[in-house]
Formats: sequence, structure tokens, C-alpha cells
Amino acid sequence: MDARTLHEIAAIPDPLDRARAASSAMATLQGQSVELSRIRRAAIVESQAAGMRQDEIARHLGVTPGRVSQMKKVSGEAEHQAPTGPVEPRPRVLVERALPTPPAVRGSKSLYLSEAERQGLTPERKMLFIGREPASDHVAAGLHIEPGDDVIARRKMFWADEVPVRISTSFFRLDIAEGTRLDGEGFVLPTLQAAIEDLGHVFSHATETLTARPPTPYEADLLDVPGEWVIQVLRVSTSTDDVPIHALETICAASRHTFPIGQVAGSDQF
Repeated sequence: MDARTLHEIAAIPDPLDRARAASSAMATLQGQSVELSRIRRAAIVESQAAGMRQDEIARHLGVTPGRVSQMKKVSGEAEHQAPTGPVEPRPRVLVERALPTPPAVRGSKSLYLSEAERQGLTPERKMLFIGREPASDHVAAGLHIEPGDDVIARRKMFWADEVPVRISTSFFRLDIAEGTRLDGEGFVLPTLQAAIEDLGHVFSHATETLTARPPTPYEADLLDVPGEWVIQVLRVSTSTDDVPIHALETICAASRHTFPIGQVAGSDQF
């Protein structure tokens, strides 16, 4: 996409049309990125077949030989082929992400900090983004809005023993969060749950959906997962008025997580 196209999108008068155009362009760019990665991999494979060594290819591309290996593995997976393991060795970290989330943990100061500390890990978290962004299809479906509609997003990054393990984003409808503490900077204290309840919302139930998929380029870069898949957990919490209040999307580095499964109270069968 060139600067002219970006200028044309930014100049669209209607804000919703502008948001939809931006969302569409982002999807197109992601698709182009995947295809360009495939083209690059094929070129590297062709060069090696012609007798070039990996260090020679790396020198021509201006990268390290290890990065050439990553380029091949990141884009070399067939669409429906099982993912590979980690490309490079790293400190072993295994973090629990309970399904469903126990209420006592959900109501703590930080779901992740509570989980990690209980497992003897040193956790770290950082806020990456707070503001408006277009809702993806699955988030829009969970919040009962149209894809591309603006939502308030609160995106955080998590580490365990200095290893990136998780990206977590809270999404709120504008009629729920705009102009409230949910729209403010920094972490919401004492808890996000308390802030939502302070606005008069009473939770009735939540639904968690787990999906395994390849990471987006953004996710692969943040989590450092070349050649691996991620686990996406979408938790939609609904009020007693049957209004979806909070959609929490957690992107987990698959090889760095285990998912203990809870059971219904009073049941001893899985």
C-alpha cells in the first residue's frame, strides 16, 4: 500500500466508512504479507537448490543465517499442515491457563499474576495499547455489533521468567466503556471486574471459545513464535440483562501453555 492510498482512506468524510476502509486495507495487507512470505521462502529454497550456502543467502539478504532458517519455517507451512515446534531453543516455561477460569482467580487483582506466581514463575505485564479500533469478526459476534464497528480495546503483554507467553486484549462496546474508567490510561484498579460492576453491570454468565491457529505477523513478532501456532481463547461475559459487556481475547504461545480443564460443581466425570 502506498502513501496515496493511506491519504485517500484518511480523507474519507464519514468516520464509520473510514474505519471500515481501514479495516479492509489491514486485512488485504495481512494477506499480501502471507503471500510475500511464501514467495520469499520459495526464492530461498531455489537459491539453495542452485548451490548457494545459507550464509551466502544471509549475506545477500542482510540478515543472519539463523534468520534465513526462520524465514523458511515461518512461511513454509502448508495451509492445513500441523505446526512445527520452536525454531530456536529458549528457557522452558510452561504457564497454566485454566478453562474455564475459576471465579476466585478471575476476581483477583490480576488473573495472570495470580496464575503465574502460584506456579513459581516470575511474571511481568505491560500495557501495549488503549483506545478505539475496529472490531474483528469474532469479537463483533461476541459483543453483538457489526464487524468493523469501533470498540474500546485494552491490550496487554505478559512474560514469565522473561519469556513472552501471552497477549491479552479486553474489548468493550462504546456504549459500555466510552468516557469511563474502562477507557482510561494504565491498569484499572483495584480490578477491571470491580470497575465494570461499579458501572452498574451485574454478570450472569460467560462463554469461552478456544481456537488453534497460525499467528498473525504482529503476534508472531511479539511472542517470538516462528513456525509455531497460537491458542486463542475468547471469553465473552454477559450481564443479567443479557448484554455482552466484556470480550477478553487471549493469544497464548501454544508451546508455553498448559490448559487444565475444570468441571461442573458436583460432577466427577469429564
